[in-house]
Amino acid sequence: MKMTFYGQFVAGEDHNDIKPLIQKNHSFGIGSVLDYSVEEDISQEEAEQKEMEYENSIALLNNTIDSIPERKYQAHKQFGDRRGGVTGARTYFYADEAKCDQHMETFIKCIKASGGSSMDGFSAIKMTALGRPQFLLQFSEVLVKWRRFFTFLASQQGKDGLEALEQRLELTQLQEFMTKLGANGDFYGWFTGRKEDSTGCIDMLDWNSLIDDRTKISDLLVVPNVELGKLEPLLGKFTVEEEQQMKRMLQRVDVLAKHALESGVRLMVDAEQTYFQPAISRLTLEMQRTYNGEKPVIFNTYQCYLKEAYDNVTMDVELSRREGWHFAAKLVRGAYMYQERERAKEIGYEDPINPDYESTNRMYHRCLDYVLDEIALNRKANVMVASHNEDTVKHTLKRMNELGLIPTENKVYFGQLLGMCDQISFPLGQAGFPVYKYVPYGPVNEVMPYLSRRAQENRGFMKGAQKERELLWKELKRRLASGELLYKPVY
Repeated sequence: MKMTFYGQFVAGEDHNDIKPLIQKNHSFGIGSVLDYSVEEDISQEEAEQKEMEYENSIALLNNTIDSIPERKYQAHKQFGDRRGGVTGARTYFYADEAKCDQHMETFIKCIKASGGSSMDGFSAIKMTALGRPQFLLQFSEVLVKWRRFFTFLASQQGKDGLEALEQRLELTQLQEFMTKLGANGDFYGWFTGRKEDSTGCIDMLDWNSLIDDRTKISDLLVVPNVELGKLEPLLGKFTVEEEQQMKRMLQRVDVLAKHALESGVRLMVDAEQTYFQPAISRLTLEMQRTYNGEKPVIFNTYQCYLKEAYDNVTMDVELSRREGWHFAAKLVRGAYMYQERERAKEIGYEDPINPDYESTNRMYHRCLDYVLDEIALNRKANVMVASHNEDTVKHTLKRMNELGLIPTENKVYFGQLLGMCDQISFPLGQAGFPVYKYVPYGPVNEVMPYLSRRAQENRGFMKGAQKERELLWKELKRRLASGELLYKPVY
């Protein structure tokens, strides 16, 4: 395997084994995003059992608005094995807290390896490795319901159909509407504290701020109770152990962020399924608020095959602008399309994915253009263009030129997978652009479950590799004609 598939797509078995490849790439101007790609090799039945084990561990209250749990944010045995239809991403299943601690230690080793192997490296982590995924489901449901309640109120004020950040709630109208519903609370006072300080309007970011700065984790999970006119917890009280598990998940994330900061490494939080993603993005946002004050340390990942991608990007950029920290994003097209579509169809909720590849391309370029414009206006924004699409790379270079964005500013990065699209990565690196390879590593037998699915992905990917093969064949003929068959580039 080391001479074939593993050798093509994996850098080595451990942090010492991968150093020669990382240093060689670095000499050509190519950095690394280290990803310890070990994946537990368990059966489908075991995966489903692990996923369903805690589905009813937290009881929902019945007295809150929209309190019936959405089917999207419930565990379903049919999709309990989250590896199904996913080829380009690792999958973690919850076993116990000790296993989550092991994952954290693995990520720490990866961060240290990245810091010791190259300057300004990245290290990738997954939130589902650091705690019970059911908490992410519950938290995601709350965040989505909370935003939907804002949208509902905005529609009552004739603000529907606008972009997310253009919607404004008139607080006086909000108070009147809620009072008509029979609520008695001071909704105006939710946001103002002192009414004379208020502009009288709020947007989605103001609305979201209501679930910030809660002292207990369970206090975060709140929705409005229309009857009582106040915020109430969406979830029943956690047991002491559940409260501790949630806190430990956040503590693990914080430990990793601190190690990244100390090691001079950027931390890349991978995107996952849409039913986890609102919570993952929110937790990542909290890390960015804490650690991105002076420089970009924490990068969030935005999947542009999602219909809501542009709204997510624009709201987070605006929040970073208001609060003065460095916005940092990786833009990808997405890795869970087939699974997401099948799950939405089978369970019965709206397909979250754009209808076709062209609409995903348009969404990618729209999000990218927005962030590039923000970089030009405010040098605190940063973006990694993680794409194998040559048109997207050319579009980025054209826009950088138009906006006067210089490669050496290190505000716009490019990213490709190790073993793929070298005809894009290496010319960019040698031209002085910040380019990174996503570098999987780990023992052969432990990386194979992940690699076997990557092999399935490459059956389709090879259709798009025709140009790369043609370039290799052209170079081989050049070397034969010039007598340089054993030619090695100088680095």
